[in-house]
Amino acid sequence: MAIVKPFAAVYYNPQKVSDLSKVVCPPYDVISQPRQLYYHDLDPRNFIHILLGKDTPQEDKYERGGKTFSEWLAQGVFLQDIKPAIYFYSHRYRLKGETRTRLGFISLLHLGDKESSPFKHEHTHQQAKDDRYKLLKEVRANLSPIFVVFKDKLRVINYIYQKHIKQAAAFIEVTDDDKNTHKIWRIDDEAALRQIEQKMRDEHVFIADGHHRFEVACAWRDSMLATLPQASGRESFNYIMSYFTNTDPRGLLILPIHRLLTFPAGLTTAQFLESARAYFDVEELKDKARLFFLMEKNGGREHIFGMYKEKKYWLLRLKNVSILNTLLSDKPPEYRMLDVSILNRVVFENLLKIMPQKEGCLKFSAQADDLIKEADCDGSCAVFFLKPVMMEQIMNVALAGQRMPPKSTYFYPKVLSGLLINKLE
Repeated sequence: MAIVKPFAAVYYNPQKVSDLSKVVCPPYDVISQPRQLYYHDLDPRNFIHILLGKDTPQEDKYERGGKTFSEWLAQGVFLQDIKPAIYFYSHRYRLKGETRTRLGFISLLHLGDKESSPFKHEHTHQQAKDDRYKLLKEVRANLSPIFVVFKDKLRVINYIYQKHIKQAAAFIEVTDDDKNTHKIWRIDDEAALRQIEQKMRDEHVFIADGHHRFEVACAWRDSMLATLPQASGRESFNYIMSYFTNTDPRGLLILPIHRLLTFPAGLTTAQFLESARAYFDVEELKDKARLFFLMEKNGGREHIFGMYKEKKYWLLRLKNVSILNTLLSDKPPEYRMLDVSILNRVVFENLLKIMPQKEGCLKFSAQADDLIKEADCDGSCAVFFLKPVMMEQIMNVALAGQRMPPKSTYFYPKVLSGLLINKLE
């Protein structure tokens, strides 16, 4: 069951900020350090100054973020809607020469309890949660929506689009650095809002992106409830700003996240490949294009990985799924059959004696070329390439009460930060 409700969003004042493209930025967790510096220098009012401040010895970046947010509200850089609304969001993007459009809406989602909490599928890291908690404590706002998917059995998104959006003009429109176009419409008609809330009550919702932010919001709620024993459950800290989209594959795209690691000292590539042959058929390939062609062509029929080391490529194909009954016997089938689970348990833990759950052990990126460049600079490093996880797999893992390993999915494209903000009471 999903409990949603409208909210009065905070957004950039078009009278103060004429070019939104200079002040919005991606979600904090996909911004590299060079891009962080880029957004800081792009515009003094770029949202990065609140979302992901630079570390300086002179002041606390979290306090600075909270102060900046308050100042921009007071100065009119930000405006806040008077009436609560639900905000329809259209995201038009291109991938491999194909134009796609993903439709959804932004509203508040009740954090829930054991019976009504949204389903989660990924483990989280404490360091990232500590970082976001410190910022939330100072800013007292949801700065970026979490990304939520649902099956949309009652065709909520189509209903909103056809009845309220099709002929209306967006009140926010911006094109980002990747030439993707984002449009947002405001829906504040009370009858329409009630109908959307009612339709969503029959939906199971799954967190796609934003597990850390969701858990931080829950921790903040718990801290507030400890001081407010008479709380009703309807206070703003019981909700989190969320972007909802359905599982329609025409707009929802999931990319794989690849891994870079350093081989254990003394272990050669030949030794590793020889030991891997106990579990995998190993094939050396001439180049990256051939490797990715075979991985994409395979689809979901087999469990395969790509590997790059010392300027060479290999394809590792699991010989028999019965291997998993032994090496992943402690996990249910939904978890056991994930490629990322097999990579972690069979390759990293069993063959390389590396514990992938240890923070800092691996480097993650959806950009294969970035990791390849790093491996070229250090011959002891290897890159492991994965196929994308299917949406059905994510939902099955979540419904089974399991969590996938961290950084298992990359939902593309990301919802921009700085378009809408939910100011907590």
